[in-house]
Amino acid sequence: MSELIWLLIFLAFAVPVVQQRVLFLRRMTAIRHIEREHGSRVITLIHRQEALALLGVPLVRYIDIEDSESVLGAIHLTDDDIPIQLVIHTPGGLVIASTQIAQALSHHPAKVQVIVPYLAMSGGSLIALAADEIVMGPNAVIGPVDPQVSVPGRTGYPAASVLDALETPNPNRDDSVLIMGDMARKAREQMFGIVRALLSKTMDPEQAEETARMLSEGRWTHDYAIDLEEAREMGLPVTPEFPDEVVRLMRLYPQAGKRKPGGVEFIPVPYEKKQK
Repeated sequence: MSELIWLLIFLAFAVPVVQQRVLFLRRMTAIRHIEREHGSRVITLIHRQEALALLGVPLVRYIDIEDSESVLGAIHLTDDDIPIQLVIHTPGGLVIASTQIAQALSHHPAKVQVIVPYLAMSGGSLIALAADEIVMGPNAVIGPVDPQVSVPGRTGYPAASVLDALETPNPNRDDSVLIMGDMARKAREQMFGIVRALLSKTMDPEQAEETARMLSEGRWTHDYAIDLEEAREMGLPVTPEFPDEVVRLMRLYPQAGKRKPGGVEFIPVPYEKKQK
């Protein structure tokens, strides 16, 4: 009986580990298949734990510095002549991490394609704006990139809302609110500049400025869903030609419950263009 108990304990620990390893190998196989089909480097940035609120996006798993380091490492291992396909599914994350990824993709000489199967909000949208082509699923959405600001002891608020509130006379405001207003002005202009620079790769200067202002100024709530048609009306380089193999790949990233799923994954070897 005691041997049976120990066997059950061993299986309870071993089976999940084996299942996770098998799932990882299946994902690597699927990624490699897409790469061979398109002659590209495939990177996934997938966060399957989302907790979306009505007016904002409280994040359980989000884009962080670890993710940006991994994506930058993958880009570094990719020859300048190799296209990059980034499959992204995320509710957003840190501005600095998202900006690093977006700028690195924008600077890659070969074609960059960002594939959005279902959702790329906030920082995920910023990353998508760096692409030469954004491939969106039939019902996929991206979102605005208006910054959120906070000071110690206060909840984060949309920069646009903070600036609107400061226009209302109130003699009882303390210094922290004024400081937040100053941060909001700077954050909004900084984000506008980042987005304009990214969009200038695929748009003329006037259109890039108009679209950048629209996405960063806070005209919508931060969780506003921009579908393919609206993204196209904005002039973004979107296409509905969604590959079936990406749908199959997404099935290999199940919702992980209370456990943290993997963030960025790619095959960690250098890719170089073969000489003819």
